[in-house]
Amino acid sequence: MKIRTRFAPSPTGKMHVGNLRSALYEYLIAKHSGGDFIIRIEDTDQERFLEGATEIIFNTLKQAGLEYDEGPGREGKFGPYVQSERKALGIYRKYAEELIKKGEAYYCFCAKTEKRGTDPLENAKDSPIEANVYDKKCLSLTKEAIEKNLAAGIPYVIRQNNPRTGTTTFHDELYGDITVENTELDDMILLKSDGFPTYNFANVVDDHLMEITHVVRGNEYLSSSPKYNRLYEAFGWQVPIYVHLPLITDTEHKKLSKRSGHSSFEDLLGQGFIPEAIVNFIALLGWSPESNQEIFSLTDLVNTFDYKRISKAPSVFDIGKLRWLNGEYIKMMELEKFYQLALPHLKQAIRKPLDLRKIAEMVKTRIELWSDIPALVDFFEELPEYDIAMYTHKKMKTNRDSALAVLEAILPVLAAIDDYSNDTLYEAVIDFVNQNEFKNGYVMWPIRTAVSGKQMTPAGATEIMEILGKEESLKRIRKGIEILA
Repeated sequence: MKIRTRFAPSPTGKMHVGNLRSALYEYLIAKHSGGDFIIRIEDTDQERFLEGATEIIFNTLKQAGLEYDEGPGREGKFGPYVQSERKALGIYRKYAEELIKKGEAYYCFCAKTEKRGTDPLENAKDSPIEANVYDKKCLSLTKEAIEKNLAAGIPYVIRQNNPRTGTTTFHDELYGDITVENTELDDMILLKSDGFPTYNFANVVDDHLMEITHVVRGNEYLSSSPKYNRLYEAFGWQVPIYVHLPLITDTEHKKLSKRSGHSSFEDLLGQGFIPEAIVNFIALLGWSPESNQEIFSLTDLVNTFDYKRISKAPSVFDIGKLRWLNGEYIKMMELEKFYQLALPHLKQAIRKPLDLRKIAEMVKTRIELWSDIPALVDFFEELPEYDIAMYTHKKMKTNRDSALAVLEAILPVLAAIDDYSNDTLYEAVIDFVNQNEFKNGYVMWPIRTAVSGKQMTPAGATEIMEILGKEESLKRIRKGIEILA
């Protein structure tokens, strides 16, 4: 059996990290076994359809590196791959009416405003088991009454005819066998009054027709699976392998919401996260390898991924862990690519004609996000106001008085140098250190503080002076002497 998985998003907005994780796992399951990864756009919920959302879906998949084998623009033998186009071909109505002939579905003419006929499933994407179960009122309609209503043009839906006695059992690869009482199964709507199929019905029909072998989705759909299985059984179709994924929560163990500010792929890109790092991080939200490895390329994931190692426990979206991962990817990035990506952020903080490429090299191993750059390098543009308490450092054994003495003594040494390269400056300072029998930090700390005005810098004193040049470096050291004095 060739493994075929599908990612079937609804074009209703940004790509939530939960949806991207489903897409990633579906991609990995297929590619790990040499199978096919299919994209299907499920736009049956016209009320929630958002213009431009389909483009967001494909842009996200492209940036994440998830190349699909079949789907819109890559038509295979199971197309079309957009449900509204499939609806126009009469596919869903055909199968809904087939179920009516089998007694597995029926016409329902109850108005949505009628309490007995109210069904939250008509426009909902999910269909959790609820107490609000339709009472099968229209199941008792005679053939004549149905034909009369149809001829009169009375709006209707087509409902699944689920039993009210016994139990239904289904199997999930992670959760095992799950049995539910049939009294809990609502007669969910299959075809809405506008002729569009519900998410639940179109999903089953399309998964079968497209020969999908593995259905991967969030565990909020566990409660819907018995109704899906009854549809498969009613048609005499093979039930796919189910893999229901754990919930993604925030650090307070609440469901990750849009208000978190980092719930979508677009949000994370906007905050400066690298696509490869996001994919790596999302892969670990519920899945763990046999080893302690944490950094995976997409190729690594394809080779390593085993869906049976997915956990049932909720996964915590730890933004700190993602920042760390992002920093590791930045460190591994080829220097020229890093420079080009960092350049806009460097220019945001530095307008003087300084060597931005050397500054980029300085910050490469010291940032986790692109947005970290401006605050790390803004002192090159202008010396900030700073507290002289920074000159005191217990480990370096420096204080205000010693710093003043060092700066006053080193100033003429630095003023006598014309070659302000890092090597020349460093050699001169070390000679000064050795002649006076000081520790390196005892001299370097006051110089670095004077030329940067920062507690933390991306480079040492002489590297900073090389970028600033002789005139600006001496000006800042004199300013330090003035402040300390």
